[in-house]
Amino acid sequence: MEVTYVKAINMALFEEMRRDENVFVMGEDVAELGGAFKVTEGLLEEFGPDRVIDTPIAESLIVGAGVGAAVMGLRPVVEMQFADFISCAFDQIVNMAATFRYRHGGQVSCPLVIRAPAGAGVHGALFHSQNPEAWFTRVPGLKVVAPATAYDAKGLLKSAIRDDDPVIYFEHKRLYRSIKEDIPEGDFLVPIGIAETKREGRDLSVITYGGCLHYALDAARIVEKEDGLSVEVLDLRTLLPLDREAILATAKKTGKVVIAHEDRLTGGIGGEVAAIIAEHAFDYLDGPIVRVGMADTHNPFSPPLEEFVLPNTDKIVAAIRRLAAY
Repeated sequence: MEVTYVKAINMALFEEMRRDENVFVMGEDVAELGGAFKVTEGLLEEFGPDRVIDTPIAESLIVGAGVGAAVMGLRPVVEMQFADFISCAFDQIVNMAATFRYRHGGQVSCPLVIRAPAGAGVHGALFHSQNPEAWFTRVPGLKVVAPATAYDAKGLLKSAIRDDDPVIYFEHKRLYRSIKEDIPEGDFLVPIGIAETKREGRDLSVITYGGCLHYALDAARIVEKEDGLSVEVLDLRTLLPLDREAILATAKKTGKVVIAHEDRLTGGIGGEVAAIIAEHAFDYLDGPIVRVGMADTHNPFSPPLEEFVLPNTDKIVAAIRRLAAY
């Protein structure tokens, strides 16, 4: 069955709400409007206003209420209408949700999912374009996922909803309707914490996730056709916990690594991936670890400026060629 990325997320919500009556959805415009991007479309009609709840524009309230519901035994899926505004709920996420299990000696769980539409390339400017995942990838007690395909979007959301700890689920807005793929009908899960090799290769590895996956795959096809290079592409899928075994395996296999992400270069998760490789696979490397990311600036509204600061296929191609020639 061929579905879009956004439809895959919608299907996961329907299936999990039918499977478990403790699952409910809460956020700005998720009920009557069906979500700003129509991710929650149809849920209100099937499950009613007790399980599909419109909230005020108050992210701290949304996450705080979700934390309270989760520790009382429910499984809330709360939506940040745009990931940029997740910072308004930072205290509730990192000081409350993330610490519950530890504070209570493992006796309390907080099965909360925070859906966060992230990413640029849609001309959303300052407050509707950010990739804030790195803010959370250093917080014990959280899990952070960032699917890049319709299959992974559905499978990871279902796994997140069933997880007994808080999961931040970053979904890329640019992918909502730009990608389609055949996915199996019925129930399936994608495990949290497991990366996947999306393309096998011999000469060089690109490690990526989220919106950059498709740029990386396009880049790999280009350099194979034009330069004869065999490029492996590893999709992290989960950013916390990182799949260290998969990262080291691809680095050791090819000896040359490009890390690409849409988040800003400084402080992005690519730095941690590079450190893991440098510390544990240095003897296998045949060149420097190269990073491709967004420029260290704010998201511009102007389409030419936005394109200038963001990573893309051409920039990844250039990085591959530069490293391959090292």
